[in-house]
Formats: sequence, structure tokens, C-alpha cells
Amino acid sequence: MNIERVETFAVALPTRRSFGVSGGAVAVAGQPSLRVLVKVSTDGVHGWGEATPIPAWTYETAESIVTTVDRYLAPAIVGRPAWNLDAVDSAFDRAISRGFTIGAPLAKSAVDVALHDLLGRAAGVPLGVLWGQRRSESIELGWIVSGQSPAEVGDSVAEGSDAGYRAFKVKIGLHDEDTDAAVVAAVREHAPGAPVWVDANQAYIVDAALRMARRLDAIGITAFEQPLPANDIAGLRRLREHSPVPVALDESLRHPTDLATFVRLEAVDVAIAKVQRSGGLTLSRRLCALAEDCGVRLMGSGLTDSDLGLAASLHLFAAYGIDTPVDLNGRQFIESPYAGQTVRVEKGVAQVPDSPGLGVEVDEAVVRELAVDVLEHRA
Repeated sequence: MNIERVETFAVALPTRRSFGVSGGAVAVAGQPSLRVLVKVSTDGVHGWGEATPIPAWTYETAESIVTTVDRYLAPAIVGRPAWNLDAVDSAFDRAISRGFTIGAPLAKSAVDVALHDLLGRAAGVPLGVLWGQRRSESIELGWIVSGQSPAEVGDSVAEGSDAGYRAFKVKIGLHDEDTDAAVVAAVREHAPGAPVWVDANQAYIVDAALRMARRLDAIGITAFEQPLPANDIAGLRRLREHSPVPVALDESLRHPTDLATFVRLEAVDVAIAKVQRSGGLTLSRRLCALAEDCGVRLMGSGLTDSDLGLAASLHLFAAYGIDTPVDLNGRQFIESPYAGQTVRVEKGVAQVPDSPGLGVEVDEAVVRELAVDVLEHRA
């Protein structure tokens, strides 16, 4: 069962709400949200994966993902056995060097996830059965509070509560410290007793993060995600030593070896599992297993994925029994019109799919209707 073909489709998906992080806008209401879908085919079977080009979060763009897959990754793996994910990972690293971490993780993830979907479909089983590892059947999602002021967040929390969500995540680092603290305090006021965690997306320096951590602790915040720049290992170690709130790392942990370094230096309380950041499910499973073996707690997050990415994350988190609410916020901000049978989410709880592969049926005719040429020449 050798890989015969790898295809990319940059698709424009409808955006439901605006969403931003400290680096800039992720989704803008009224404007389409670009995602790159990848289809891998072999012996009459195919699988699908997804990449989320968000320049506000990573250096990869829709254009770079399409060219990386089409001109480097696909030629490196066509003709190879589809089952040999380890050899595919090595071929990826030879085609696009890891550099300090992974090198084009979003592009590599889309192909890796498509191969997992293909293998599950070929075997007629969902990914958890393929792996022999599935510890939960459902995953609780957190509602992303998108308000930019204390007055706005009340409406956002109420909207999430009305939809059945019982946990909330707040993006900070978009304002000065006092405004950030006031926004989080407003969330706590409107969601008393609910799990609430914050994500600074690398926006702080150590002293400011320590001040913020003490303010967060006073109102019962459960985790402080990526407070400092990803490569500030010394700063994160100092923060973790003094912070009263557990320090969770996301952007710092791309390759499993990154986690090994942070564990050795005692600079991490919680490891965030994120499929696209880690270059796909192959490396994500290694990172999660390492965290478990090292006694590091796991939490889960996504990259505002459409339904293909959502399903991939659910299979991963279920395999490792992640039991805290996770940030898989794609459904909150974008639509997946290409998906037929897909992930079921009710009252903030997602059911892990039981159908073969990812468990998402892709309507290729719709994909082709949504496709745009991101490499079109622009004067």
C-alpha cells in the first residue's frame, strides 16, 4: 500500500465570529478563513488532513504550506509505504530541515494526519483502535472569551454558558497589565466556580508575568499558558519556581525534545498537546507519552481547526485521557461546509468519532467549490 498521490486544497471557510491573540487577528467576521486541506491517496483509499495558516501565531502562511507540501513533502513520500509513519517523518526532516524544532510543522501535520486517516480507513477502524489506545469517549471543550474589555466579556461568557459550556479560556497580552487583569476578573465574576485558564501567547516578560500570576491566583485561575516567549527557558524556569499558578507551555513545545529540555530544567508544570504545532499525530503521541512518563500534566489545545483538525485532536486527547477542558475552538469561530458525517458536539462536550479514520466524511465536490488559488500572481 504505497502512497500514490498527495493533493492540496486551500479552501475559504465561512467565519462565524472574530478572534484575536496577542500576535494579531486569527479570524475576522465577514471575511473567509483560509485552511489548507490535504488529501493522500493509495490503492483506492484516501485520507484527509488540515493545516491552519495563522501568521499571527506562526511563520507559516497558506502560500508556504501549499508550496511546502506540493514541492517538498509530497515528492519525498510518494511511492513509500503509507503505513511507515516513522519513515515518513524522517523523509519530511530530510526534505525540510527541522532547524531548532520541527520546520514547517503545520504543513507536515496536514500530511501526517491525512496518512493516519488513510490507515484507519484502510483498516476500517477509528484511530483509537488503530493505536490500541483510547481512554475516554468524550472531551469537554472550553469556550473562548473573545471580548476585548470587561464590559464585553460578560456577553461572551453568557453566550458560552447559554450554549452549554462550563469552562472558559481567556486570551490576555492584548492590552496593558491592568486591563488584562480586569478582563480576567470580569470573566471570573460572570463564571463563578467555573474552570478558567488564561493564555498570553508569549506576550509577557518575567517580572510582568509574576505580577499577573499573583493576580490570577487571587481569583482562582487554573493555569497560566505560555506567559513568556517560547525560547525564554531561563525566564520560564524562574517563573515556574515563583508562580502560584501552574505554568503551561504551548509554543515552547514543538518537538518532544523540547519537552525533554524543559523537564530537565524544571521549567514546566503542564504540557499543552497540540497536533499542528507538533507536526502531526506521530510526534504528538511521542510528546504526550514523554509527558506522562515524566509526570508532567497534559492539557489540550487546537489551532482554530475546522472539523478535520478537531477530530484529529479529539482522537489524540482521548488516547491520553486528557480530562481537563480543552481549547478546541474551531466550531466557535468557523464553519466546515465540506464535512458530512462529522464530530458531534453538544453542550460543550465533543464525542470522539467512532467511524474509520478520523471519523469525518469529506465531500470533495464541496472542497473543490471552496478552493482558492493562493499562489495566484498579484501585481
